[in-house]
Amino acid sequence: MFFCTHLTQAWDQSQDFSSYTTTKSIVDEYLKGKWYERIHLRGYAQFRYNRLMESNPDLVCPQCDRSLGDNNNFFFRRGRLIFFGQVSERVFIYIQPDFASAVGGTEHYFNLRDAYFDLALTDDKEWRIRFGQSKVPFGFENLQSSSNRGPLDRHDAMNSAVANERDIGTYLMYAPTHIRKLFARVTTEHLKGSGDYGMFAFGFYNGQTANQPEQNNGLHRVFRLTYPHEFLNGQILEGSIQAYEGNYFIAGENFYDQRSAASLILYPQPFGFQLEYNVGQGPEYNFTTGDVQVQDLTGGYAMINYSYISEKYGRFFPFIRYFRYNGGKKHEGGRAYRVNEFNIGTEWQPDDGFELTVSYMISDRTTGDRVVDFNHQSGSTLRLQAQFNF
Repeated sequence: MFFCTHLTQAWDQSQDFSSYTTTKSIVDEYLKGKWYERIHLRGYAQFRYNRLMESNPDLVCPQCDRSLGDNNNFFFRRGRLIFFGQVSERVFIYIQPDFASAVGGTEHYFNLRDAYFDLALTDDKEWRIRFGQSKVPFGFENLQSSSNRGPLDRHDAMNSAVANERDIGTYLMYAPTHIRKLFARVTTEHLKGSGDYGMFAFGFYNGQTANQPEQNNGLHRVFRLTYPHEFLNGQILEGSIQAYEGNYFIAGENFYDQRSAASLILYPQPFGFQLEYNVGQGPEYNFTTGDVQVQDLTGGYAMINYSYISEKYGRFFPFIRYFRYNGGKKHEGGRAYRVNEFNIGTEWQPDDGFELTVSYMISDRTTGDRVVDFNHQSGSTLRLQAQFNF
């Protein structure tokens, strides 16, 4: 019972149990129980409304939030149940189905977000191999759980690298014990961390993204190196570099798909910031020729945030974020994007089981593809999200 309580306090939406460092005696005692006593269940749900003070109902973003724009009202953004547990001394499992947003005309549907298995190569779990469908280790905000992020959607610039952040693959991960403890602290102290994906990660994945059939014989390759440093005053600064490459299949043709990115994160204690930027090449509609071609892409974001805790009213996380992106979205057939967007809002957590986010979005988006050669939309809207953690 002590172990389960200890575990629950140390783990939240952005971090799995395998990343929490415990003493061997606690783990040994825990593993004496029956197998089903080692499987735990938690989840969260997000309920949105995006149309307050809406200035342009034609302003949409399919990869961001399908409930933006005309003919949309209340919307279940996510409804997730997470099954996880250390089923043996070396094996950790994590399975996350989702009752989620629309795909292919189905308003809400069940799909599989995560299904992965970590095999620890050493007793201290500093080295591990992950097998299955999980987040691709590319970027900080991509790895950060939606339940733990301030802005309602991930920015286009790096989220366009991997739709839904996930794919099927295998990854070798390494982090020394003191770094894993720091990753855990960032989570337990509500500092908006991204979880423990290793200080170093290298692996291979299919490349067509999660819940999509593989379309070619090649694998994508990905590398990430991140290092969080704690200063004497307790402030934590994390820097990361990451890159991937492979071939992405669109309409009978393979397109070279490559990106490199850098991240710099100062965790909010109480003031913080996030900076990320990526460059690369990928399939993109050419406005001049009318064809999809491999073209250069660039984009990133800057965000400042703040953590304020009131004994009477709970936690507040105000944020201001700006991002831009010039490039294609391979998951939308190479549709060209020119995006500038500004988000200002705050997350309020009066209780561990409830969060309310209010965010004002000002966006300017130009897209182009073979169906609509040039589509420029700009506008603003006030967005609300209620999140329930259980």
